[in-house]
Amino acid sequence: MILSLTLLIAGIALVAVGAAVDGMLYLASVGVLILIADLLYLVARSIWRHRRRPAR
Repeated sequence: MILSLTLLIAGIALVAVGAAVDGMLYLASVGVLILIADLLYLVARSIWRHRRRPAR
């Protein structure tokens, strides 16, 4: 969970800096890629955890 939160904060910070500073559009694109990677990580983690639970 800490990894996901760290990636989320880093992605938002990079998007904000990339959008605010002129000529730093690559930071915004890297931030968006980090946010997408974080969402994919969360989805994969939730699917993986859901399948490993024993049936009661």
